[in-house]
Amino acid sequence: MTVQATTNLTRIALDVQEPVARLTLHKPPLNIIDIPMMEELAGALDAIESNPRIAVVVISGSTNFSVGVDIAAHIPAKIQEMLSKFHGVIMRLVASKKVTVAAVLRHCLGGGAELAMVCDLVYTSDSAIWGFPEIKLGCYPPVAATALAALVGQKHASDLILTGRTINGREAASMGLANLAVPNDELDITVGQALDHLLTLSPAALAVTKKAIYAWDSIHFDKGLARAEKIYLEELMKTSDVQEGVNAFMEKRTPRWTGK
Repeated sequence: MTVQATTNLTRIALDVQEPVARLTLHKPPLNIIDIPMMEELAGALDAIESNPRIAVVVISGSTNFSVGVDIAAHIPAKIQEMLSKFHGVIMRLVASKKVTVAAVLRHCLGGGAELAMVCDLVYTSDSAIWGFPEIKLGCYPPVAATALAALVGQKHASDLILTGRTINGREAASMGLANLAVPNDELDITVGQALDHLLTLSPAALAVTKKAIYAWDSIHFDKGLARAEKIYLEELMKTSDVQEGVNAFMEKRTPRWTGK
């Protein structure tokens, strides 16, 4: 069994103990996903995908899972690059031949929740805080807008996306956002048990089965995400409310919506 740790990363940690790779978001305390983190995630996922001896990838966060994508990247000068790079990470996870497992502690919001929800298996602490609060900034989460309804149903998806409310890990699991919610101190054990079982199975069979499971959904996801991104750039970003929402957040004040 080979043990590898990549040391030239500043925002994530990658530890490989074949056949398992562990990706940890490591930009404490909140693991805000900025563009450099997206670039590191893309590079790490490419390296993992190219290693035939890796069968399973565990994604977690130090302290918190992640509070989401950097709000400062939601300005006109950066938004296209941000969406392209973040959605590139999401597409790598969706297309991966490896079984992906998310281990969620504490905050899992916005882009962080999108990152977790596209993993094959998701285990969460029952007290974790999940949500898609983008609407409170005058924005919306394109990945969740595309795929959340397939996981939790249309009404739950609309509720979470349109209200921006947060839920705990127990409710996330009951909806279908996670496979299981457990107490904080049992999360590592639960993930370990899942890994133990997965590693008794054929990596080749797991990879091909993943492809079959997502054969239909992936067609719709690719097109749906492209459309959600197009609407975001060509319609949402032309509103004054989205700029007001981002500015209000950065200035720590209540937004003054105009409906334009």
